[in-house]
Amino acid sequence: MTLKRIVLIGSGNLAEAIAPALKRAGLIQIFARNGARAEAIARRCGVAWSSCPDELAEADLYLIAVVDRAVTEVARSLTVPRGAVVAHTAGSVGLQALPAELPHRASFYPFQSFSRGREVDFSGIPIFLEASDPATLEAVREVASSISGRVYEADSERRRMIHLAGVFANNFSNAMYTLGERIAERAGLDFDVLRALITETALKAAAAEHPRDVQTGPAVRGDANVQQAHLEMLAGDERMQQIYKLISNTIWETSKRTS
Repeated sequence: MTLKRIVLIGSGNLAEAIAPALKRAGLIQIFARNGARAEAIARRCGVAWSSCPDELAEADLYLIAVVDRAVTEVARSLTVPRGAVVAHTAGSVGLQALPAELPHRASFYPFQSFSRGREVDFSGIPIFLEASDPATLEAVREVASSISGRVYEADSERRRMIHLAGVFANNFSNAMYTLGERIAERAGLDFDVLRALITETALKAAAAEHPRDVQTGPAVRGDANVQQAHLEMLAGDERMQQIYKLISNTIWETSKRTS
C-alpha cells in the first residue's frame, strides 16, 4: 500500500502548519468547511481546495486535522474510496473515533504546539502512529518518515499520556508566562523583561538529561523566607497564592527525591 495522493481535511492551526510539509509527500487538496481558510492554505502550498463535499478529491490518504471533538463527525461525513486510509491527528482521541466500517484507519499525531501564522520545521517533530492493521501502519509510517525524522508507534492509551505530558510542558508553562506577565505589570514593566529568562529556561531544560537537573529558585533551595515574602506580595489573590504554594511544594518534593 502506497499513499501517493493526500487530502488534508481541516483549516485550523495544525492544518496550516502541516500542509507545506505534506505537499512534499503528495498533498493534492485542502478540504474544509471554512472556504476562505482552506483557500488561503491551499494557495500557499499550490494545491486545490474545496468546501463542497461533492468536490472531495479521490486520494489514498485522508488526514483529518480538526478539533478532537469533531473527529468522529467529520470521518462519518466522508465518502472515500474503499481502499483509502483515513487518519486523524488528535492526541487525546483513540483510534476507535474513526468508524469501524472504514477498512484502513490510522492515527497520525504530530507532537507539537501549533499557532496561526507560525511556520514549523516538521523534520524534528515527533509523530506518533497507530493503525488498524500492519499494512496501513507501514503506509502511514512512510508518509510520516517523509516529513519527520522522529516517527514512533503509539497505541491510543500511550498517545493520550503523551498528550497529557504536552499539556503540562506546554499549555501549563505558557499559562505561567501569563501570570508572570501580570505580576511584572504590577511593577510597571511589560512582558519583554521576561523574554530572555523564558528562552534560557527552555533552552536549559531542552539540553538537560532531565529538566529537574536544572531547576533553580527559592523552592528548590528550601528558602522559606523568600517564599513567605512572595506569598505576602500575593496577598488578596488567593488563587495565585494557592498556585505558588502547590508548585513550590512540587518543586521541593521532586528535588528531595532526586538529590
